[in-house]
Amino acid sequence: MASTEIGEEEVVFVAGDRARVACEPPFPPLASELRGSHAGFDPAPLLDHVRRERTVGVLLVRLGGHAVGVFEGVRLVDSKVGSRLVHARHRKGGSSSGRFARRREGQARAALEQAADVAARVLVPFAARLDAVVLGGDRRALDTVLGDARLAPLRELAIDRVLDVPDPRLAVLRAMPERFLATIVRPSGRIRR
Repeated sequence: MASTEIGEEEVVFVAGDRARVACEPPFPPLASELRGSHAGFDPAPLLDHVRRERTVGVLLVRLGGHAVGVFEGVRLVDSKVGSRLVHARHRKGGSSSGRFARRREGQARAALEQAADVAARVLVPFAARLDAVVLGGDRRALDTVLGDARLAPLRELAIDRVLDVPDPRLAVLRAMPERFLATIVRPSGRIRR
C-alpha cells in the first residue's frame, strides 16, 4: 500500500513495493498541521506548498559582479545589477607582486562594498515583506557582503543552499525563479521489511 510521509523539510512518497522518492520543496518548513504519515499517494500538500506565491529577495555575488532583485512570485519587481573591475591573481613573483596583490585586494574590497550598498538599497526596504532570501555565487564573497551591518535583517531570511551561478547579470537574475522554485526529487531506496 502506498503512503505519503510529510516532514518539516521533505515529502517522501512510498510505493506499494516500498520504493521511496524524497521531494525537497523550496522554502521549508512545510505546514506543521500537514506533517505525519498519510495513507495513499497524496501530492496535494507538496503542490500547495510549492504553488504558494512568495516575495523572495535574491543576492548573487561573485568577485567583480553582483545582481540583486526582489521577486513577487516569478515577477521581478525591483533589481540592480553591477560590476567592478577586479584583476586576476598575479602569478609571477618579484618586487611588483606585493603591490599588485594590494591593488587587487583593494579592488575586491571596493567591489564587495558596492554589492553590499546595492543589496541595502534594493532588499532592505522589502525586508518586512520577504519570505526568504536566495543566495548565489561565491560563498566567501556572499559572507563578506552579508556581514555588512545594514543587511542584518536579511541574514535570518537567507536559505542555506547557495546556488551556483555564472557571472551575475540581469539575464541570470531574471531566470532565478526557475532555480529557487524547483523541488529537488531523489530516489531514497527501499524500506526493508
